[in-house]
Amino acid sequence: MVRVAASVPSSISYRGFRVGAVAGRRRSWSWAAAASLILLHATAAPFLWAQSTNGRQDGPGPPLPSIAPHTLVSEAAANELVALHHNGSYLRYRMETINERGDQVRDVIESKDGTVARLILKDGKPLTAEQDKAERQRLNDMIASPAGFAKHVKNAESEKSTADKLIPLMADAMINTYTPGQPQSGRNGGAPELVLDYKPNPKFVPPSTQAQALTGLQGRVWIDAKTHYVVRMEGTIFRPVNFGWGMLAHIYPGGKVEMNQTNVGDNRWIFTDFSMALSVRALMVKKLDIRSSAKTSNYQKLGPMSYQDAIHLLLATPLPGH
Repeated sequence: MVRVAASVPSSISYRGFRVGAVAGRRRSWSWAAAASLILLHATAAPFLWAQSTNGRQDGPGPPLPSIAPHTLVSEAAANELVALHHNGSYLRYRMETINERGDQVRDVIESKDGTVARLILKDGKPLTAEQDKAERQRLNDMIASPAGFAKHVKNAESEKSTADKLIPLMADAMINTYTPGQPQSGRNGGAPELVLDYKPNPKFVPPSTQAQALTGLQGRVWIDAKTHYVVRMEGTIFRPVNFGWGMLAHIYPGGKVEMNQTNVGDNRWIFTDFSMALSVRALMVKKLDIRSSAKTSNYQKLGPMSYQDAIHLLLATPLPGH
């Protein structure tokens, strides 16, 4: 499940076929939605669970609950849609992305009109005067062109629409089972988690091209025991997935994804870090190796404001190192 803001352009294009790198859009990431966003950009890019033990606590977790795994996953999927749209909740935070464009840090504000962001650091260094001037010009151009900003928001909403369709499929697309011993992630502030392993359901019939990627997933997810929001996911592509008999795209096995998510207050969940290594062949022509990561921090709750006011606030904030 995914959510990461919409003005961080880091997708890769090859003859019109877009493969989105992890932070290619500004939206928060989470479990199936994370899968959805990559699926949308690559026409497939499964999020599967790797079997690493990084960050886990030793010893058994809470006893297995009475709730059926299918019901728990259905509730977690519904919550991810809430997190994806976060209606009435607005945050300001920093997001660092590392991909083919280098290491970039942005100041991000969610406005009632859509999310805006300002580049504030590049490759660990303050922006040069020329880079800052160009970034200010870009943001001022957005203020001057409401129609252009509306188009930008429409594209983001289109991606959310795809996630809206894919996320609810997770309960039926997978065979979900509780993990023996319930190993805790150690990333939920001590709150208990329910841990599930899953693998593709052989009876699942994908209703769309994007949903075909769900047939290549297997792995593990950690869900907050109280709220039923996803806390952590780890994944590995365990078998190849073809789209359009491989003519549109071929996803190679061995890809890995990791995501962590947190509650920043009032049950508002957002991803804290996300990483992906994925190999895709697009249009039977070229193999693309995608390596990307994103981290968020410095969360601040805001009231509703227009995107113009959000941009003015970004521009009024001194840059780091200046």
